[in-house]
Amino acid sequence: MNAEQIRLVRETWKLILPMRAAVAELFYSKLFELEPRLRPLFKSDLERQGEKLIAMLDAAVRGLDHPHVLGPALKDLGQRHVRYGASENDYGTVAVSLLWTLEQSLGAAFTVDARRAWTEAYATIVAMMHSR
Repeated sequence: MNAEQIRLVRETWKLILPMRAAVAELFYSKLFELEPRLRPLFKSDLERQGEKLIAMLDAAVRGLDHPHVLGPALKDLGQRHVRYGASENDYGTVAVSLLWTLEQSLGAAFTVDARRAWTEAYATIVAMMHSR
């Protein structure tokens, strides 16, 4: 990711944080609408799961320009997702859900450039999750 993309992700993320609970709820609602078979993979209550999602995204957003620090934590997360039963195809569904949620939550602030930056950020995060 380049510096401008990282700036856009961080700028839009700051707008998301005050509405984090609603954003997490919207994300999971869309995720399970798109792929209902994923619902049983989430054993804890969704409010707690939403807190974990936001915390993970927050750490990822803060660490985008420090992949050497972020990488090990994301690799561990990727290994846990495999144990939970997540498949390679599920990451595409998560991407669609995430981008849709950002668009719904940010409105006009989710510009074409912001969408591109978040798409790149998500691809970077997933690549780190699958690193060997």
